[in-house]
Amino acid sequence: MPDLADLIANNRVWAERRRAEDPDFFPRLAKQQAPKYLWIGCSDSRVPANDVVGLDPGELFVHRNVANVVVHTDLNCLSVIQYAVEALGVQHVIVCGHYGCGGVQAAWRGKPLGLIDNWLRHVQDIAAPHRRQLESLPTEAQTIAKLCELNVLAQVVHVARTTIVQDAWTRGQPLAIHGWIYGLEDGRLADLGLLLTGQENVDAVHMQAADRLLGA
Repeated sequence: MPDLADLIANNRVWAERRRAEDPDFFPRLAKQQAPKYLWIGCSDSRVPANDVVGLDPGELFVHRNVANVVVHTDLNCLSVIQYAVEALGVQHVIVCGHYGCGGVQAAWRGKPLGLIDNWLRHVQDIAAPHRRQLESLPTEAQTIAKLCELNVLAQVVHVARTTIVQDAWTRGQPLAIHGWIYGLEDGRLADLGLLLTGQENVDAVHMQAADRLLGA
């Protein structure tokens, strides 16, 4: 087993640098957690959530899984959403995918990979109604990029349809659900144009956003 002492050493350097920049940073962080944002993103190691939005530890509550999927039977994800909404009182949920997502690519190609095939079925279900438009794109890279975008839109709707978010809106809690995507090649975030702030017209707004992406 390789020695991970270098990671511990890196931590020491990081902690000392933070203390030098802000002596009260760690004591302040230890006393409270009050983020305004919940980030639901991909597990991909190239997308460090706090870094890409320029926020410090404690300012962004994060849940990550392969292909940033929100499934209504995933108690892990639902527990994160509930804690973020009900205990932390976040005001924004950001579902953020990324171009070049290996999970989305694997879902599109459909080659058996093992256990993860069951998870990626959720992405394949999103692709199915748009298969004709996706297959008409000039290159596979463009197809996968578009599916990455469509996947984000679908997961925004899945978040909005959780009982947690529905209950929050019913009691008048301000809560906005956003769909974003990150570019690995340029480090830039893009808003995909789907913003949900209440129970009304979720399907219609979702369809309009998907049509814009597909040029329909």
